[in-house]
Amino acid sequence: MECARLNRYGLLAVTGAEARDFLHAQLTNDIANLPPDRPALAGWCTAKGRLLASFLVIPSKEGFLLQVARDLAPAVAKRLSMFIFRSKVRIADESDAWAQYGHWNSDSDVAGVEWDGDTVTVRVGERRFLKIGKGLSQPCGDSEETWTLQEIRAGRPLISAATQDKFVPQMVNFEHLGAINFQKGCYPGQEIVARAQYRGEVKRRMTRVELPKGVELKPGDEFQGGVIVDSAAGEALAVMPV
Repeated sequence: MECARLNRYGLLAVTGAEARDFLHAQLTNDIANLPPDRPALAGWCTAKGRLLASFLVIPSKEGFLLQVARDLAPAVAKRLSMFIFRSKVRIADESDAWAQYGHWNSDSDVAGVEWDGDTVTVRVGERRFLKIGKGLSQPCGDSEETWTLQEIRAGRPLISAATQDKFVPQMVNFEHLGAINFQKGCYPGQEIVARAQYRGEVKRRMTRVELPKGVELKPGDEFQGGVIVDSAAGEALAVMPV
């Protein structure tokens, strides 16, 4: 098994009696029916259907943890809180309180989400897991770039500050990743997302690309008429014209 400390992710805690209903009304996926032992990818959009953040939604005893790009966590927590109104919900940026590790080539038998005290193990792919915990410390000597490269090869995008408000969910293949539910009720940008799906209006799509030797690009950079979403070790996810 190999592992690395992950610093590019932040973590929001969404708690309270109405946390599930609140997230269901805000995110692109079906949170109302999310089982307690399963994670879900989801997006949070503007009214124009552009992604403000991508989340890995992790059920917890108190509500939910939302894994999000670290550089977005404070602003997203603040902006999401503006929609609480009178709901019994609390949103807190707890990025500093939780340590996050990526494990790969692991023989763990966790099928989805498994809690052990204040530590949760989350399966995110074939022999790939996240381990997130308060005060967690693990002897990992591998590079976070290796983890990022595996996320790229799995086609899992991370919306960061550099790519916020640039893409509708289908541009980063969210429907293929199971991150959009087209049967659920309204959420911000839902009409735009549905129109893009059923009228074939998506003219750009995310694909994995190899960068020219010696070229280093970061999220938000332009590449051959497209935009880099994520990059590591000479490979990248880029939203390109169809």
